[in-house]
Amino acid sequence: MTPEERIRDLRGQIAYHSDRYYNQDSPAITDYEFDQLMLELKKLEKEHPELVTPDSPTQKVGGSAKRTAGVLVRHNVPMLSLQDVFSKEEVFEFVEQMREQTDDPEFVVEYKIDGLSLVLRYENGALALAETRGDGINFGEDVTANARVISDVKQTLKEAPEYLEIRGEVYMKNEAFERVNERQELAGKKPFANPRNCAAGTLRQLQTSVTKERELSLFIFNIQDVRGMEFATHTEGYEYLKKQGVRVIDDYRVCKTAEEVWRAVTEIGENRGKLGYDIDGAVVKLNRLADRERLGATSKVPRWAVAYKYPPEEKETTLLEIELSVGRTGRITPTAIFEPVRLCGTTVSRATLHNQDFIDKLDLGIGDTITVYKSGEIIPKVKEVKKEKRPSGWQRFMIPDVCPACGARTEREPDTADIRCTSPNCPSQLERRIINFVGRDAMDIKGFGTVFIEELVRMRYIKDVADIFALKEHRDELIEQGIIGKEKNTDKLLDAIERSKENDACQLLTGLGIPNVGKAAAKAVMRYFQTFDRLMAASAEELTEVDDIGAVSAECIRNFFAEEKNREVIRRLQEYGVRMSAREEEISDSLISGKTIVVTGTLPTLGRKEAQELIERHGGKASGSVSKKTDYVLAGENAGSKLKKAEELGIPVLTEEELLAMIGSGS
Repeated sequence: MTPEERIRDLRGQIAYHSDRYYNQDSPAITDYEFDQLMLELKKLEKEHPELVTPDSPTQKVGGSAKRTAGVLVRHNVPMLSLQDVFSKEEVFEFVEQMREQTDDPEFVVEYKIDGLSLVLRYENGALALAETRGDGINFGEDVTANARVISDVKQTLKEAPEYLEIRGEVYMKNEAFERVNERQELAGKKPFANPRNCAAGTLRQLQTSVTKERELSLFIFNIQDVRGMEFATHTEGYEYLKKQGVRVIDDYRVCKTAEEVWRAVTEIGENRGKLGYDIDGAVVKLNRLADRERLGATSKVPRWAVAYKYPPEEKETTLLEIELSVGRTGRITPTAIFEPVRLCGTTVSRATLHNQDFIDKLDLGIGDTITVYKSGEIIPKVKEVKKEKRPSGWQRFMIPDVCPACGARTEREPDTADIRCTSPNCPSQLERRIINFVGRDAMDIKGFGTVFIEELVRMRYIKDVADIFALKEHRDELIEQGIIGKEKNTDKLLDAIERSKENDACQLLTGLGIPNVGKAAAKAVMRYFQTFDRLMAASAEELTEVDDIGAVSAECIRNFFAEEKNREVIRRLQEYGVRMSAREEEISDSLISGKTIVVTGTLPTLGRKEAQELIERHGGKASGSVSKKTDYVLAGENAGSKLKKAEELGIPVLTEEELLAMIGSGS
């Protein structure tokens, strides 16, 4: 790969992961992994300055400003990021540079809180505006209403200058985060991945009552601008703010030498596990404001500060047991259960072990001391085994040759690492098949929770998916036994089941859980064959004539309908009145008719699903991946790797405006 190609590849990856972090509050990789991508890009651009472009991630700050919680506002002072450093040598180098450029400098070393940047503007002592970082240079979001309900945000200042602008970090204490996730689970909602994601989403959402309930916190770490008062140093500004009741960064240290700075950085790192909130580094910055003013900033970072980033957090713990679960296809998945440890703001006690090959590679057994970490600071994973701490009588764990759910024989699939239960009547498989069937991408039966499914399977009310539509025959029994709840809740679920009978047949096909036939493939199949009768009679050759259906998927469909038990389930579904034919779609002719279009990035007005449905309504095909068969890529902001691949293949790229024009031209 040439330097130019690698630079293009890195920019695509960084754009994608920046969007996940800043705009979606859903990072896919760790901060450390992101930093390594950025470091490699900076190094290549330094070696090849002719390849630097204004839109490179190295020339930008933060994400994009979104209109989620309020209107966009222009920054009075840019909310720049910090230059990251990763070693003692780099810290010493920064200190030496400051000593060369300033006279006898002082340094402040303080926590780098893992949260969301917020600026507060005060006019004559009254809070006038709160804004997020947004793009860091020009615009942020007005979140004043939400900021007012954060207890650490002062509404008024006692000894106030004419104008004061301060910047801080909104975050969640670990206890507050645990309480939020408890409420999420009780409400049947998905828990937040970590405190940073929860804080960011909370500050941007629309209901101030929810913001208040989630107990956000705020530390102030800088005075951005002031009129009517002067400060000589950063710490003098802190002392003023503390007198006004404003919370500033805890436990900051003033240092003179590189050794003192490094000792402070090290001590902060050693103690971060004892804090009641998450930090991901230590900030080293000049104390005298006159020195800062003279040194200034680049387009991206101030020259007078750096952020030392600690390595990814890892913890040792003890493996207590390995839990085995059976999926809807019979695949057995081992999960490590270990002594709880706190990682990246959450307490974790479980991590997937994938399969027997993974266990063998780790050389893992019950009682082992293991090192765990979080992938993307979200998903707990087992990194290694500390074999020197291995207990006596140790044995490597082996997945047994009988199913943990039903006791049937298990077998390993040829040429794979998967071990499966061989019984088609395994209750664990049935539960997961039902969960898949009633899920949002399939029959979308609202209110049909996992707890209900487990109990209905256990009590033999459901033995296959067709039995779902026979539950109304047992209404009185279900109410009497309270399986779903009282009369109101039971009737609500039974009504939802009845309404689902009118769903498009592609949803039914998706819900059957045929291997290699997902939502998109099911839609293409039913559009082609129209009815289940025609589909069940189709040959493998006829099936492969459908777009998105290859030989493997065709064989899976044929095998499924060849089984008499499955054909019986379809017959019963038909008797219960479940729709077996595709809905007639009103497809408008347009310039995109017959064209395959991939949607990527954030569009100005359309959501991704909305854009895909629009494409299909006008005769196009919405695909999820870019290939040589792709006709167009519809790209918005932060399009990432799909846009890069389109450019490499020479595929035309459309804006939302151009797509709408093409649709309108043919209507």
